[in-house]
Amino acid sequence: MESSSREKVLRFYVSSTDVVKHISVYEAIAVAAKEHGLAGATVYKGIMGFGASSKLHSDKFWELIDKVPVIVEIVDTEEKINSFLDVVLPWIKLLPKGCMVTCQDTDVILIKNGQSPSSKE
Repeated sequence: MESSSREKVLRFYVSSTDVVKHISVYEAIAVAAKEHGLAGATVYKGIMGFGASSKLHSDKFWELIDKVPVIVEIVDTEEKINSFLDVVLPWIKLLPKGCMVTCQDTDVILIKNGQSPSSKE
């Protein structure tokens, strides 16, 4: 077994139609995570979901605007996650619609960095 380390996993549950700083909130979170030097971010587009104060949204129903749940997930150290939250939570709290942010402990089993395209021979 590889050596493991204790990290945090931070998740933002938002809607594909949520906007902050004139861009989608999930894109704003991912860009801010990159600028903040976090290890990485992954954005998942949901198929179906609903929140406490919303109706059920699905990609099965044709709509002009694709309104589906989106999760942004970030894994890093507790210190980096907390510092990042200080930056993004103020504008997440200003979103007019509902959202949820969670953070929990996780065990990182393996981190294998790949080669960047510019480093190939």
